[in-house]
Amino acid sequence: MRVSLARHGANPLRSTSGKGNFTLRPGIAQPSKWHQQRSLNTSTSSGPSVKDPVIFSGIQPTGVPHLGNYLGALRQWVKLQDEASPGTKLLFSIVDLHALTVPQDAKQLRAWRREAFATLLAVGLDPKRSTIFYQSSVPAHTELMWILSTVASMGYLSRMTQWKSKLQLPEDASLDDSEARAQLRLGLFSYPVLQAADILIHRATHVPVGEDQRQHLEFSRYTANSFNHLYGNIFPIPEAHISPAKRVMSLKEPTSKMSKSHPDPKSRILLTDSASEIQKKVKVALTDSEAKISYDPTNRPGVSNLIEILSHFEGVSCQEIASEYESASLRSLKEHVGVRIADSLKDIRERYGQIMGDRGGYLDDVAREGGEAAQASADLTMKKVKKAMGL
Repeated sequence: MRVSLARHGANPLRSTSGKGNFTLRPGIAQPSKWHQQRSLNTSTSSGPSVKDPVIFSGIQPTGVPHLGNYLGALRQWVKLQDEASPGTKLLFSIVDLHALTVPQDAKQLRAWRREAFATLLAVGLDPKRSTIFYQSSVPAHTELMWILSTVASMGYLSRMTQWKSKLQLPEDASLDDSEARAQLRLGLFSYPVLQAADILIHRATHVPVGEDQRQHLEFSRYTANSFNHLYGNIFPIPEAHISPAKRVMSLKEPTSKMSKSHPDPKSRILLTDSASEIQKKVKVALTDSEAKISYDPTNRPGVSNLIEILSHFEGVSCQEIASEYESASLRSLKEHVGVRIADSLKDIRERYGQIMGDRGGYLDDVAREGGEAAQASADLTMKKVKKAMGL
């Protein structure tokens, strides 16, 4: 039975749209179509046929997500949920085990996990429709990781970019490099194997990802094919659904992606920032000294980033926005962008506060039930895997 805040009185999270507790208000512009087909196709290049689509994706617990996380992933998850056919299975996870590839303070990680989970509910994921859970609450993820590591290629893993970027090594670094070997830890190196297990344990057919994660999904497809070749058709071969949203860039360093790792908090907008905080951050965003507004990502990355952000919310092209503001001042553009972001995130910010402020155990109940549902999903896969392998 799904939990509800109704037992604590009137449900403060109820949407006025009549479509459930966690839907975005109509005023928030919806993203454009996903790349590839609009309706999910359950046929795969190989592997077993699947009757209904299974969608899986995850996000690391770094606290409250920022605007780039929302436009590039979370808003797309909600759109998939709201448009999915009744038979589609949806699973969204806080992938907290992945966070352990770098040292973490236990108290901080515990807080970040809750904040990230609450944000998934606040942006519009509905636990009555989607399974939302902590990765670490489903031991089968790591059990399958070990099994998949017996078929994963060291050569393939050595070519992955994740461990190199984390260690700030050049892309052409290899395991022959003594410096690389000295810094590298097994967990970071085998990160893509756990990512493959996250997807395959639920026999996912579709994975919404950003363009920068395509390499990891290709590794998951390769691993599924390798396992199927050895043990029979157990895993569907997952397909990528690439978000149409371009990367949201840092407000202080517009040639780099918006990130929590940037030392200046004014470089990013958190989904829980107040309207005044958002407007202040946009006001001091790095741009340039040219008077006219134009869209030129190469030569004017700061101004172009603001135009791209506005495009996400207005639902019109960057060129149209640039044309509309061609004769306007940079100050007026920044003011409009700040107000538009603040207004669009208002409902999310309020729902997040209500969820985190609830003292009736709502968040813990949703997490527990999501974990139980995800474990049940994983158990079905592990039975097939163990039978195929003779375990």
